[in-house]
Amino acid sequence: MSGSVLSVRDLTVRAHVDPGPRTLLDAVSLDLGKGEILGLVGESGSGKSLFCRSLVRLLPSSLLEIESGSVLLEGRDLMQIDDGEMLKVRGEIGMIFQNPTSHLDPVMRIGDQIAEGIRYHQSLNTREARAAATEILAQVGFPDPKRQYDSYPHEFSGGMRQRAMIGVALSCNPKILIADEPTTALDVTIQAQILRLLIDIRDRRGLSIILITHDLGIVAQTCDRIAVLRGGKLLEEGPKRTILARPQHPYTINLINSHPSIPSETPAPLLELADASQPARPLLEIDDLHVRFRAGGALLRGGAKTVSAVAGVSLQIMPGETVGIVGESGSGKSTLARAVLGLTPLSSGHVTFDGVDLALQKSAGLAKLRRETAMVFQDPYNALNPRLTIGQMLAEVLRVQGKVAKADIPVRTGELLDLVGLEREFAGRKPRSMSGGQCQRAGIARALAVDPKLIIADECVAALDVTIQAQIIELFRELTAKMNLTLIFIAHDLAIVRNLCERVVVMYRGEIVEEGRSEEVFARPKHPYTAALIAAIPDIDPDKRLLQGADGKDDPHSMPIQSIKRMP
Repeated sequence: MSGSVLSVRDLTVRAHVDPGPRTLLDAVSLDLGKGEILGLVGESGSGKSLFCRSLVRLLPSSLLEIESGSVLLEGRDLMQIDDGEMLKVRGEIGMIFQNPTSHLDPVMRIGDQIAEGIRYHQSLNTREARAAATEILAQVGFPDPKRQYDSYPHEFSGGMRQRAMIGVALSCNPKILIADEPTTALDVTIQAQILRLLIDIRDRRGLSIILITHDLGIVAQTCDRIAVLRGGKLLEEGPKRTILARPQHPYTINLINSHPSIPSETPAPLLELADASQPARPLLEIDDLHVRFRAGGALLRGGAKTVSAVAGVSLQIMPGETVGIVGESGSGKSTLARAVLGLTPLSSGHVTFDGVDLALQKSAGLAKLRRETAMVFQDPYNALNPRLTIGQMLAEVLRVQGKVAKADIPVRTGELLDLVGLEREFAGRKPRSMSGGQCQRAGIARALAVDPKLIIADECVAALDVTIQAQIIELFRELTAKMNLTLIFIAHDLAIVRNLCERVVVMYRGEIVEEGRSEEVFARPKHPYTAALIAAIPDIDPDKRLLQGADGKDDPHSMPIQSIKRMP
């Protein structure tokens, strides 16, 4: 790294709202070196994204205004140039967003979206732009760029769409690349691939990158320097090894301690506390379960095809046990959960809950499941009714269940809020006035209102900041210990599962490839796919290489499907 390509001094942004102006960015000063990757970290609302949007004067609301400060791009102050010149500058600063589906045009071919920027910023004709776009597709990892040029976003996985989004940003031949939470929604192995791609692009093109994230594990393995924001203020910044080894601010220390890759004590197994003289019956027993879906139709040659989402899964879960089910998107985790709860029809096999077989006693089984099981969902906002207050939502569940007398519902509502660590005044609030972590606590309270024996949490912390993740995981740990709940925790992040669950089940393409006690699986994984997942966990250790699997390969998908067999 040499020289400074970007120099920001005293950047201040205020929101002009009632009852008076609010400062959202408070005199932030930062430098970005040529060829450097700067990690901008902090929780949601800390000002990370607003800072980067301010650099190119794309504020998200007309109520926001850049009050003061300078942004020097190779000596030119971007706060002083006119709008016409700013359009050209935006080609020099490319942006990659968190959700590529929202930022790619669904009715425009992937290649044309890249070529559009090439034609505008590099003044090439249509044929030259197509050739340049095809080359960029190859650079960002598309295996057949000439054919895939003409494909649409919906034809690709989330990881490939994110690669396309990176291609769009590179089409302007930028000097700086801003990556705003580019891997938050991706599986841990795909996340590592995207991060390595960003590093490779930096090395090949010599551009500078600002990587926005709330995960210090990501910046430890990717970035050269770290800057920590909170409440619009820059708390500390410096080389990553200095920040990680000797953090000065209490907030930075809290971020580091909250990271799930930090080793923690394994929770005491609840089953070992039970009376050994009384053998426990499994609360949930899954036997050779298959779930198949029909895909395609009569227009396709050969008619409809059958996709096997869950293929011969057998599993026992004991009362009071905490089991993590892990695997990448498409591995069958959520389909298995829906089949267990009776929300997806079984193609064959058996699901027995507390002695009732869902296949043989469907009506009785479904009735029992709805009385004694509950689910916590990934998106805390979309999972709650926006028209109801939290108190009304909980009261509705209590009334439908009929386990609590009508007169006692307000008291029980307060008790549920106490259980999940929410003040009782939240009973009168609606989801839109609450943070993501508060909404997820309300979702857990709604699950507890059923008075369940079993809770299935499906990716329930994936969308939350790392510090809020840690709080929700600790809440689950307390609840399972206090109420003897049985918990199935579905995630693609093994680090979180390691910190919470006694036992882990690894799924790949509808099959269980490995299972066992968490400490055993993490210490001595038997299957190469499990080893690749564990190796892909972002670690605070800045010297750990990204995605170095047990087989020495960087991509677990390179393993042939024939090699994935159910472990004995």
